[in-house]
Amino acid sequence: MTVHVALVHHPVRNREGEEIATSVTNIDVHDLARSCRTYGVENFWIVTPITAQHAIIERILSHWSSGEGRRRVPSRWEALSRVRLAKSVAEVKELTQVDRTWATAADPRGNSVLSLDAAKTQLKEDRSTLLLFGTGHGLADDLVAGCEALLPPIQAGDYNHLSVRAATAIILDRLFARDRA
Repeated sequence: MTVHVALVHHPVRNREGEEIATSVTNIDVHDLARSCRTYGVENFWIVTPITAQHAIIERILSHWSSGEGRRRVPSRWEALSRVRLAKSVAEVKELTQVDRTWATAADPRGNSVLSLDAAKTQLKEDRSTLLLFGTGHGLADDLVAGCEALLPPIQAGDYNHLSVRAATAIILDRLFARDRA
């Protein structure tokens, strides 16, 4: 089983449902790379077509791969070494040659949802999987429609607006955590 995670900054939606691109944040790079490393994700892809955003991410990675950050906190590079950049989800799929792509959404927008139990069972198969997480107000409709499955939203109460960092960590934990005694 090989799993890749992609944090998608384009195409995503704004609050009106229009397709936009969002900005990459330093904390997303760090926190999501660490979550991906913790749960054994092969690579953490950051997807944005904006070249200036790629330069920012490369600067962050350089700091932790060979700069002062690597000397101060060497274990951080272990997680950040899994970060990859792509201009589109199509590019990620081409580079990884994944067998299936699943999306996540706080609001499934009428799409059918694969239960987490079914997802966990399918992940035990010898197939590679790309998990898409969206920024802004979620992945663009066309991107969701092109996925084989949509994972269920995280629901714990009547408020459902987690950061993408928290949502990714929760989903990864629900899919990959060892059984608790």
